[in-house]
Amino acid sequence: MYIYNLALRLKVPVKGGAGLAEGIEVFPRQDQLGPEEFGNAMRGPLGVHRATGKRYWFYGADYQLDAQLDYLERLRRITEVNMARFIAGLEMPEEFRPKPKVELPPYDPNRREFRILDHVGAARKRSRNYWTRCPSCSEHGRDQSEDNLAISVADPRKYKCWAGCTKEMIRAALGQPVRIGKPAKA
Repeated sequence: MYIYNLALRLKVPVKGGAGLAEGIEVFPRQDQLGPEEFGNAMRGPLGVHRATGKRYWFYGADYQLDAQLDYLERLRRITEVNMARFIAGLEMPEEFRPKPKVELPPYDPNRREFRILDHVGAARKRSRNYWTRCPSCSEHGRDQSEDNLAISVADPRKYKCWAGCTKEMIRAALGQPVRIGKPAKA
């Protein structure tokens, strides 16, 4: 909550907020996880990226492991009380509030509706998902590993870009924009 409010005050774009594909990324992206959900993968400083083999460093210290660890030891710790003071009186900005879950009717493969798998190939199957290139990321020159988009095997109406692209952004990149329902008559 603190980071989102600070970013707004400093006019720093936040990835995923207001439909932005670029900007800073804030992790974790969710406050809690249900029993059938999984969270975001995070690349933390000092970790090694699996694909590139490169280590990610903290800025402000030499790029050597000993110097990085010394730097971490010198940082002031933030307590729960400090954090409560930081966010006192703040609310989550509207554009970053989680959207209410949409309950879908049971999946019926014979029903005519948008099918993401008609537009993207299921590159590989891992666990309960297909993983493939996100069309929106690809349009913006990202997703070199071609695995940002997860599509549920059991219900392909459920898909998510782990780099932060919204469904609206993905559908727009496919030339299949999300249809907005007709306004209710007064």
